[in-house]
Amino acid sequence: MSRLAIALHSQLRGAREALASVVFPGPCRICGEALDTGSAIPFCRACIASLGERLGGPLCSRCGRPIVSAASAVSAPLCHFCRSYDYAFDVARSYGVYSFKMARAILLLKYASLAPLGGWFARYLAEIASADPGVFQADIVVPVPLDQGRMRERGYNQAELIAKPFARMLNIPFQSCLLVRTRARPNQLRLTRRERWETVRGVYATQQSAQVDKLRVLLVDDVFTTGATLDACSKALKGAGAARVVGLTVARAMPHSPGVEAASQNWDLGE
Repeated sequence: MSRLAIALHSQLRGAREALASVVFPGPCRICGEALDTGSAIPFCRACIASLGERLGGPLCSRCGRPIVSAASAVSAPLCHFCRSYDYAFDVARSYGVYSFKMARAILLLKYASLAPLGGWFARYLAEIASADPGVFQADIVVPVPLDQGRMRERGYNQAELIAKPFARMLNIPFQSCLLVRTRARPNQLRLTRRERWETVRGVYATQQSAQVDKLRVLLVDDVFTTGATLDACSKALKGAGAARVVGLTVARAMPHSPGVEAASQNWDLGE
């Protein structure tokens, strides 16, 4: 496509969005302000820009946690947790911080059936993978599974809505049923770090017919909180013979993230 064609396409898209915002006015589903774009993603331009901010600074070479210490000066720094605990995954990376706005966006995907967000988040992950292809070389893309009860309740797995278009963007085979969760997650929304680790201990398994031996796996989920879920899934994959597991999540929860709890409580996620 020529530069002129690209420029004309961009102008036409901008005109369509401006017209749609007038004909179909509505609030941004994150901040509540009037929409100024006609995109399939019902977020205003300011919120879209905020969600597009990458996790920056020196990162732990294993789990991707931002590091602010003398250890960040070494070539492959490890955070304090990874210096004392060996995760089962080889590497994990997240696109952005699990801020109030990011939490709101992910909750809309999980509970409000806002399916276009899956492809939108997938582009974020594809950006990470494309920036470091050596680390993210893989034979298969696998989403973190839901238990059967939650799958019946929601009708979809939010991790799969992200992982499937992500695999298509990278031209890597996608396998939604390779991993299964054998026990349900507790109903309470907020869990302590210890509870998170206990609730996923031994609950993931590979399908008996799954071919995993010597495969390099990209494991996709929405949020990295403690790493317990990615760790448990990676143990199941490595136990079935996977050669390497790299975790990718849209967001990374940080200690004392302001506003995250408010985003998950007393919010109307409907239209």
